[in-house]
Amino acid sequence: MQSIYPALAVLAAYLLGSLSFAVIVSRLMGLKDPRTFGSKNPGATNVLRSGSKAAAIVTLLLDAVKGWLPVVLVRWFGKPYGLEDGTMALVGLAAFVGHLWPVFFRFQGGKGVATFIGVVFGIDLVLGLATGATWLIIAFFLRYSSVASMASAVFAPVYYLFGDRIQWYAEKPVLFGLFVMALLLVVRHRENINRLLQGNESKLGTKK
Repeated sequence: MQSIYPALAVLAAYLLGSLSFAVIVSRLMGLKDPRTFGSKNPGATNVLRSGSKAAAIVTLLLDAVKGWLPVVLVRWFGKPYGLEDGTMALVGLAAFVGHLWPVFFRFQGGKGVATFIGVVFGIDLVLGLATGATWLIIAFFLRYSSVASMASAVFAPVYYLFGDRIQWYAEKPVLFGLFVMALLLVVRHRENINRLLQGNESKLGTKK
């Protein structure tokens, strides 16, 4: 019976990740669909372009929670059900993939930044703080959300690998999951990379 628990956990994480809170929160607060303006990305940064900071903050928190929750549930309560590090890595990846390709929204999702950071916080608090701080520092100085997002994603597996509390030999699945998520996140920012190269990428605090 325990053999089915990992599959159920991964499926539940994907379905939770498929909740596009940028769209849900915007509808509930009477705002325009974030898929129709700005970058057309259903994420907190684009919701901010609607002019509602409150909606953007709520979206950011909920998108992060849906990455954090399945990971910590497996980490805290999974062992009696045979859910080990491999399952923890898979549920984090599943929630992230759900955000990118949500089954409830025609597989048209966001770029996964907040959900990725939520997953990282679920894996380890210090790792999450380091990753979040990386985003904040780069965003503050460069004002490009895309650059901050890609940099923090790339650094997360590096921080994990070299963290002095991490047992590398025991947690390869988690490292692999972080690497795959970082790769997918960078790929999802390919349009931002093109705009950066062309010099017309929008900065934080500007409206399209």
